[in-house]
Amino acid sequence: MPDILLLTLSAATASVLGDMAAFRLAWRGGDRLDRAIARSHRLTTAQERLGAALSRGRRRPLRHRALRPGGPSIVSLGAGAAHRKLREFLPWSVLAGLAWAGYSVALGYFGGQWLGATWLATGVSLLALFAAGSVAAFLVRRPRPTG
Repeated sequence: MPDILLLTLSAATASVLGDMAAFRLAWRGGDRLDRAIARSHRLTTAQERLGAALSRGRRRPLRHRALRPGGPSIVSLGAGAAHRKLREFLPWSVLAGLAWAGYSVALGYFGGQWLGATWLATGVSLLALFAAGSVAAFLVRRPRPTG
């Protein structure tokens, strides 16, 4: 059990450090990064929404984006480019890192217990990974109900 806890904490730490690197890179990015963000509709839209929501005092985008596939990159770059305060960003990065690490380690552990260490287990794991990613992409991209 200590090995699993250590693995989870290591993965979460790596996730948070990656978020911080992207945040600082975007913070100091300057014109070159601004041009790169301007070329990406997804990053531009995310940056605008994040800035607008945070200027109104809402933290909801950080909670939701931090836990979605691809969300940490968008939130990290958007928050850094918008020169948000680290204290607004860091707690959600830690939460997202712990959630992702816990999920990943648990999936690996239980998958290994259930399937063992065989080529079949590797194939089933890859199929499950792609299926989970496809479902997540569908849920993120589906239109939101208005009203």
